[in-house]
Amino acid sequence: MSGFQNFAISFTIISILSGALTLYGTGINYGGPMQQAIGWPIVSVFVLIVALSMAELASAFPTAGGLYWWASRLGGPVWGWFTGWFNLIGQVAITAGIDYGAAIFTTALLNLKWGYNNDNHHIMYVYIVILAVHALLNIFSIRLVGILNHVSAYWHVIGVAVIALVLIFAPDHHNSVSFVFTKTLNNSGLSGVGFFFIFLLGFLQAQYTYTGYDASAHMSEETREASRSAAKGVVNSVIVSAIAGYVLIMAFTFAIKDLGKVADSGSFAAITVLQQALGNGGAEFLLFIAVVGQLFCGMSAITSASRMLYAFSRDRAVPGHGYWSRLNKQHVPAHAVVLIAVCAFILAAPSWSGQTAFVYVAVTSVATIGLYVAYIIPVYLRYRAGKSFETGPWSLGRWHKPINIIAMLWVAFICVLFILPTTDTAVWWKDGFDYKTANYAPIVFLIVIAAVAIWWAVSARHWFKGPIRNIDAEIADPMHPDKPLAEPEPA
Repeated sequence: MSGFQNFAISFTIISILSGALTLYGTGINYGGPMQQAIGWPIVSVFVLIVALSMAELASAFPTAGGLYWWASRLGGPVWGWFTGWFNLIGQVAITAGIDYGAAIFTTALLNLKWGYNNDNHHIMYVYIVILAVHALLNIFSIRLVGILNHVSAYWHVIGVAVIALVLIFAPDHHNSVSFVFTKTLNNSGLSGVGFFFIFLLGFLQAQYTYTGYDASAHMSEETREASRSAAKGVVNSVIVSAIAGYVLIMAFTFAIKDLGKVADSGSFAAITVLQQALGNGGAEFLLFIAVVGQLFCGMSAITSASRMLYAFSRDRAVPGHGYWSRLNKQHVPAHAVVLIAVCAFILAAPSWSGQTAFVYVAVTSVATIGLYVAYIIPVYLRYRAGKSFETGPWSLGRWHKPINIIAMLWVAFICVLFILPTTDTAVWWKDGFDYKTANYAPIVFLIVIAAVAIWWAVSARHWFKGPIRNIDAEIADPMHPDKPLAEPEPA
């Protein structure tokens, strides 16, 4: 990969056409127009600080293992073990969130165009098809995936420009600057708390959008001049997404005609804005642009997640590691691709019972927390290492301390924020608790972390030594790692 292609895969996975639009309803319901105008820039600044911290590590350690490799190198096997599992949880959840969001928008497009039913069951049917197509592309057409990633970067930039320009010039109604920057709304269903807390919960829209930029690090081994290109890919993908994303959501917010209907439409809020501003015909055109961008995003998410699973399995940290670390004739970890797709389906399966919006919030919360915990552990270890840390050609220099501290504080804050109940019926000590509207993010993490911690204490601490040398992996039989092959294949 070139440096641009490395940037393109992170930019594609961030996908402002995915996160910013599929969670647009969350932002509106938890803060209103002011959430879009003020919340997005606030989150963008702190995410950039996290990205700067990660970029320095990507420059020092350009490897496919990425986050857990950094943690293992700086803190030892136990740090790498937990970082890897947090990252893997986040990778599965981000794949589920992206493709489920794409299914919601695809179903809406099919409904507008051909009257396809857009209830939760039909969304799940589309979701299954999207996961299957993305898995097959990654298994059998990895070169096509590379080409599409390249196209995707241009599609996102041009697509955002087209959507924004159409919304700016087409409708006969625009909201005032005062409306966009000061109008607030609490349509969350959560009462008895101040608006400030509601506004903070709305940060999920932007924070979830800014996930997946660690893909530049995961693709390091396939990138030219990786010690510079991967670091730049991490930072530039966030900067470009921050600017383009703000243009996009502001165009939507200025075009709102009926705020109440937009808020009540939940996961379809962005689509409702398009229909109000342009009618069904114009909405179909812009919705098509968004759907294609989201499909690009989901395809790249499976690429990145499968590489992480492959690298973690290559280091024997996943049950059945020999199977998941196998490569097919196209040198693709096909089994890892399939496992990621299956786990992503399972994570979003609760939506089958209804309450699509609440399930989507829970899935995106799992993705955000899992990935950001994995992001920040190696940042903490780099901070702890101080002057003993050997930087790569891309370095923060003396600014690393304040930048690392702010990054750690921000991630700690959002991890607490996004496991809290988001509606009255999800608060267990209140009457009328409904498990269908509960945020099951903390339950997922408690189960997985408990299992992983017990596994470490009982068994893994005796044999998991962190990332193994690549040459050892190449000459070892993956089904019997202690028994080397007679002859390694030539490069």
